[in-house]
Amino acid sequence: MATTDFSNLDFSTLGLSSEQLTTLQGLGYSQMTAVQAESLPAILAGQDVIAQAKTGSGKTAAFGLGLIAKLEPSDFSVQALVLCPTRELAEQVAEEIRRLARNLPNIKVLTLCGGVPARAQIQSLEHGAHVIVGTPGRVLDHLGQNRIDLSSLKFLVLDEADRMLDMGFADDMKRIIQATPAERQTLLFSATFPAEISAIAKAFMQSPKHVEIEQATDASLIEQFFYQVSNQNREDAVIQLLLDRNPSNAILFCNTKRSANALYTLLRNYGFSVRPLHGDLEQREREQNLMLLNNGSVRIVVATDVAARGLDIKALDLVLNVEMAHDTETHIHRVGRTGRAGEKGLALTLLTSADDYKFSLLQEAMPALGDSRPLPKANASSSKTPEPAAMATIQIMAGKKDKIRPGDIVGALTSTQQISAEQVGKIAVQAQVSYVAVEKNKAKQALNVLTQNKLKGRRCRAHLI
Repeated sequence: MATTDFSNLDFSTLGLSSEQLTTLQGLGYSQMTAVQAESLPAILAGQDVIAQAKTGSGKTAAFGLGLIAKLEPSDFSVQALVLCPTRELAEQVAEEIRRLARNLPNIKVLTLCGGVPARAQIQSLEHGAHVIVGTPGRVLDHLGQNRIDLSSLKFLVLDEADRMLDMGFADDMKRIIQATPAERQTLLFSATFPAEISAIAKAFMQSPKHVEIEQATDASLIEQFFYQVSNQNREDAVIQLLLDRNPSNAILFCNTKRSANALYTLLRNYGFSVRPLHGDLEQREREQNLMLLNNGSVRIVVATDVAARGLDIKALDLVLNVEMAHDTETHIHRVGRTGRAGEKGLALTLLTSADDYKFSLLQEAMPALGDSRPLPKANASSSKTPEPAAMATIQIMAGKKDKIRPGDIVGALTSTQQISAEQVGKIAVQAQVSYVAVEKNKAKQALNVLTQNKLKGRRCRAHLI
């Protein structure tokens, strides 16, 4: 993690122009946020930067000030390109850059996003622009039609890069980057840092400075409780805890495929949004169930340790150890799936008398755990009806072999303007099929849009899974 002297967070320490300092003062920007203080000196020095920072951290002003400082107002060729995952974010970013540049002469910022007619964008491109802010699909479409010339590009920003990957824009991002000059400054902003982000950074960035504002994992953020149960009331305890805690998403760990499958069947019959994850399932089904949990279309997965290996859920509300892990290392690995990216996590473990020895070993390894306790009485104020998942997933019977891209799916869904890009979740385009998550209350409407209209010039079968 980068270190910075936070005793002086005044923008005047950065060597910005008097016009820029006047603009910042007029916008009420008195002091730099942490991400600005960590990244702006390197950005202004022309260095590539990777910054792990969330929305609301001040990252837009960080890269906005950096790219504005590089602009030549008299040159109307594209000098800066900012890629964003959604139209809404792109519009916000473009407006912020315009505000930051308002005291500079004649700076043109153009937004290129799907879901709106391309004709007006084409006309605007003919008149030139200093800065383009857009979504990968639409930017790539304009590039493919030779409407954008990136030969003079100095500055490339990948904003919310992990979200772009979640929406399936990895290939589009890479193709756009390959169309830019090698001699450019690249900034990558991401709330998380999965392996694919690391691969993009390694391939397309030059000795980037890595700024991490929040710890990716902090064991102290994980609250753990251990409840004494009997084998006879274990399943009742699971249902009680799930209803009382009402997590948005959760992984329930069992030690065997048999117990995992039995618990899955029980919870499904009770009405929970749940899928299994164990070795008796085909690989395709395991991957699909993980995807449904990851994109918010399923709230609970009942898993064994082997089947859940390699699982990466960025924001997990709850880990519930229905059966205590066989060893301390496995327990720590299980509970470490919650409390990531600086967020608080919760891990609950059910103990029977047969677990006393394993629990004593765990207490020796983690003295701060405290003792086990009786299962609390059911929370009378909690809903006794399991809540459904927030999202629903549509499977489209077309994929990469049909030249389908995530931007095509987003464009189709938003074309009627009854569904916004913000109501579209994660997208996965595979060889022959594609998956898109949408808000549950828009699921039937989205399915109708996809089946009644053409996608990439053809009608495609689709269904909810």
